[in-house]
Amino acid sequence: MVSLHEKLGKVYDEVLHRNPGETEFHQAVHEVLESLGPVVTKHPAYTDAAVIRRLCEPERQIIFRVPWVDDQGHVQINRGFRVEFNSALGPFKGGLRFHPSVYLGIVKFLGFEQIFKNSLTGMPIGGGKGGSDFDPKGRSDGEIMRFCQAFMTELYRHIGEYTDVPAGDIGVGGREIGFLFGQYKRITNRYESGVLTGKGITWGGSLVRTEATGYGTVFFAGEILRTRGDSFDGKRVVVSGSGNVATYAIEKLQQLGATVVACSDSSGYVVDEKGIDLDLLKDIKEVRRARISEYADQRDGARFVNDSSIWNVPCDIALPCATQNELDEADAKTLAGHGCTIVAEGANMPCTPEAIRLFGEAGIVFAPGKAANAGGVATSALEMQQNASRDRWSFEYTEDRLAETMRGIHDRCLATADEYEAPGNYVAGANIAGFTQVADAMLALGVI
Repeated sequence: MVSLHEKLGKVYDEVLHRNPGETEFHQAVHEVLESLGPVVTKHPAYTDAAVIRRLCEPERQIIFRVPWVDDQGHVQINRGFRVEFNSALGPFKGGLRFHPSVYLGIVKFLGFEQIFKNSLTGMPIGGGKGGSDFDPKGRSDGEIMRFCQAFMTELYRHIGEYTDVPAGDIGVGGREIGFLFGQYKRITNRYESGVLTGKGITWGGSLVRTEATGYGTVFFAGEILRTRGDSFDGKRVVVSGSGNVATYAIEKLQQLGATVVACSDSSGYVVDEKGIDLDLLKDIKEVRRARISEYADQRDGARFVNDSSIWNVPCDIALPCATQNELDEADAKTLAGHGCTIVAEGANMPCTPEAIRLFGEAGIVFAPGKAANAGGVATSALEMQQNASRDRWSFEYTEDRLAETMRGIHDRCLATADEYEAPGNYVAGANIAGFTQVADAMLALGVI
């Protein structure tokens, strides 16, 4: 683990003491603090006013019981969370994750990352995150509806278009957002479209929102290629995951001339040397909600692998789009050995610190998630704009706005890295650029 500036080391020690057992949160905080040594040296006001200490402590942490009734008439109990981390730039903004791995440490790591990601977009939105340890896999639509209604029955009192605006994440797509919004509307007697994003197109949603995180990651990687005078034409790409982010990253990669040869889910991965058949993938994962192994059953020449890492598949560009810490040091060595040149995170913190260190040593360009996957929340903010003005934009216009935002994030990261004498370091650029905007707002607002 990289040593920290003396003042930042004290902040990190305090984080460890105040948040025991929350390893993902510790990792996210350390990764940001590693970059901030030159910043606190140049701007001592950030430490003198305890801005960094305040930034590491959420403004509000909400934990609640979620009782609901399954199809057999049995009462089930889950735990719900909403961490409203920082609102210096605007209302809290960040997704809801429904997955059995969810606990307070996961939600805090995601919320902490969201602060800087949202800052990088240039939009007036703060950082937050939420979710539950509820597992939607194998549940009927009726069970998911009843769970979402029970979840929102508690959450509704903490959110609002000027307070906190949740969206989707793992396990929370258009179906779940619909059930959540319906219950919010039912309880409050208000059609407050801006209270949730990721809504259906026919009732307040934004075109491109479904595609935004995957598209945005590809746009960011494309900007890296552009700075090298290169493009996606003929590039061989591996994308982990097969959910929303991965699917639409694959779609945009194919549109830009790349060949995506592998994708995955929690059961294993498929390799298709001819290139992933996107229509078949969408049918299996979005329509039938089946396992990725069925892709190999239905696609000539494809094979399913369940006993090794997807990063064993040779590629020019790797996009980890599944979940946190999925790509470790051993995987990074494998990618380097196969000649991979770019790794861009489509998921939140999918690469371990050891993997990131090795990327630097191997000369692999690494784009961290807080920059590369900011397209989702950027388009959520565009959805909020449309809701506020009772407007609706075309797919082409919204996609252009997304591409422009990702280009701006990329250029801002590079310029900030240069300013702080870390040329080409997207991690330093993203962390410092995201931090300084929030920190300056916190100084302006006083001790609150």
